[in-house]
Amino acid sequence: MKIIKPRFWQKKINIYSFLLLPITFIYIFLSLLKKNFTKKNEFKIPVICIGNIFIGGTGKTPLAIHIAKKLGSLGKKPVIIRKFYHNQSDEKMLIKKNKINQIIAERRFTALKLAEKKFSVAIMDDGFQDASIEKDLNIICFNSNQLLGNGYIFPSGPLRESIKAINKAQLILINGRKNKIFEKKIREINKLARIFYSKYIPRNIARLKNSKVLAFAGIGNPENFFNMLKNSGIIIEKKLFFPDHYQFQKQELLRIVNFAKINNLKILTTEKDYLRIKKFKLKEIQFCSIELKIFDEKKLINEIKKIL
Repeated sequence: MKIIKPRFWQKKINIYSFLLLPITFIYIFLSLLKKNFTKKNEFKIPVICIGNIFIGGTGKTPLAIHIAKKLGSLGKKPVIIRKFYHNQSDEKMLIKKNKINQIIAERRFTALKLAEKKFSVAIMDDGFQDASIEKDLNIICFNSNQLLGNGYIFPSGPLRESIKAINKAQLILINGRKNKIFEKKIREINKLARIFYSKYIPRNIARLKNSKVLAFAGIGNPENFFNMLKNSGIIIEKKLFFPDHYQFQKQELLRIVNFAKINNLKILTTEKDYLRIKKFKLKEIQFCSIELKIFDEKKLINEIKKIL
């Protein structure tokens, strides 16, 4: 979804959410109607869904890549399934860069039918709300900085559906700080769900520690990226926010480069953003790559192995 999340999505009490409630009710009604009239399809191989209920920025793609690599090391033949979107070439390139098999189609059903012929397990990158697919395992991702936002469903808030939907998930992955209150909220809805934690570790920016930078990002939750840089000892003098999956033009990037030169700043962006702009060959723009660290990873992989 190509939007910059409004600040009121993080505020429980605000006039904007209240005014948008009629549209939210229509959105909920149409979503329920679609689910009730959609036929579920089963497949010959296990289907693992990496999903979320918070709109964007919860780390689905890094987790899908991580799990695919782990399953590959166990002798399985995984493939990542993605629905085709014109503006999401960055995630496609990120998966390709990590040398993971992927199938992209207009419908996830079509991609999964193709996957049955060549692969032993399918990992859906997104699609928790896709009622046409029977999933063998649902993993729901959250980020500790946002969690549920104001708790309202779109457009009054940042949720795709009610938090009660997590009763369909077997595993919950929270990226960031441990949160006992949120864990309790999850267990009130789904007592059987296993909860795991993860964090992102920057891999290539140690050389920039104590450097002054201009940082920009066109991802789901840019503040998470900026906070990670700050925690790595980088001094952010200028932040630039863009919509998720933003398609940069060369001229605006040149303006960023020029501003950084005038103010003696280095330029840093996310790897996903860099994959969209590397065609412009602007050597002044550097990117931060990340490594996903999952705590109790062996237990999580064992849970996944149960369906295989």
